[in-house]
Amino acid sequence: METERDELTRAVLSVDADTRGVRLVYTAISLERRGSIIFNLVFAVPALVVLVRWLWPLPLPFWAKIPVALMTLGASQFHLWSRLSSGSVFAPEFPRSFVILFNWAFGALLLLAVLQLLLDVGALLTMLVRREMIREPDWLRYAAALLAALLAVIGVGNALRIPPVKDVAVVIRNLPAPLDGYRIVQLTDLHISRLFTAKWARAVVTRSNAAGADLIVVTGDFIDGSVQMRRMDVEPLRDLHAPDGVYAIPGNHEYFFDYHAWMRHLSSMGIRMLPNAHAVIQRGDARLTLAGVTDLSAPSVGEAAPDLGLALRGAPAEAPIVLLDHQPRDARAAAGRGVTLQLSGHTHGGMIKGLDRLVARGNAGFVSGRYELGGMTLYVSNGTGLWPGFALRLGVPSEITRITLRRM
Repeated sequence: METERDELTRAVLSVDADTRGVRLVYTAISLERRGSIIFNLVFAVPALVVLVRWLWPLPLPFWAKIPVALMTLGASQFHLWSRLSSGSVFAPEFPRSFVILFNWAFGALLLLAVLQLLLDVGALLTMLVRREMIREPDWLRYAAALLAALLAVIGVGNALRIPPVKDVAVVIRNLPAPLDGYRIVQLTDLHISRLFTAKWARAVVTRSNAAGADLIVVTGDFIDGSVQMRRMDVEPLRDLHAPDGVYAIPGNHEYFFDYHAWMRHLSSMGIRMLPNAHAVIQRGDARLTLAGVTDLSAPSVGEAAPDLGLALRGAPAEAPIVLLDHQPRDARAAAGRGVTLQLSGHTHGGMIKGLDRLVARGNAGFVSGRYELGGMTLYVSNGTGLWPGFALRLGVPSEITRITLRRM
């Protein structure tokens, strides 16, 4: 018996030693499932607000409230349906029209919950002033629902558009004269998926190529889905081109879907990946260091953490440094290491005005646009696409960013 047990133990240890990749994938799946449970619980709260504070007080027959309640609960669990459709909350694998409909319903639910809470606060303040009980008029509840539905339509429409080119000028101290006017197009948070398909990606590529950049960079979150799922949708990215090439770094979503497979596939498409690495751009005798780091989420799945020191190892000392870092949280540390310009994404600009303040708090105060940190400029793009699990934009437009470097 002991011999059999010892043999079984050795077999298990042998398999474990040979399947590190499997264990890392399992870890990623476990983390995502815990995240899915959190999503389900968090987004059940707005549904509860709508059911208790909006639907229940309405003078509708009980039989009419039941289907509305079921649709509300169904919309609140969008991420559960996504996981059931593909195994991941980050990659809903429904037909595109269904993904759009789910985003609209989910967005309308969240907006209605917020509007209803505002109505409740207004009613409470009115009661305190008048010192008497009041009942919120039914027409206000209906108006709130209509407004939420319309805002969700606008929000989804804004998310799905082909972004315009946004011009940003960055003044760099001691920029060599041959690099004055150097143009970098930044794409980020493409989230190519069932929502942002090959047709959308092709239009983004056409617009980016037409922007006349010297260099194109992609600061992470290319996809939502595996290589097998997204192979055709990412194919238009092969046509991105600029005189000095196309460079990129991984975002956190690449680590959710077999990081190494995506790095190989993107590299095979002519996109040069810079995970904790750098390249030197040359104009005559003038040089510019383009560095990239991995994402902060990498260690959670056993991959290399961001390492700016490693990325800059061997870089020319006199060259200005442009850093690609998907998340902006470590920008102050980058400024302390002599980085001249950091390009980031990840925040999607906060997606909705007002919500951006909350998103900023989770990203060291950085959420959208330009920040000056000592001698470094940080630019956080609103994003080119958007995660298909919450595709709404209200007051926070998507962008293809064209950055022009200028001498001081």
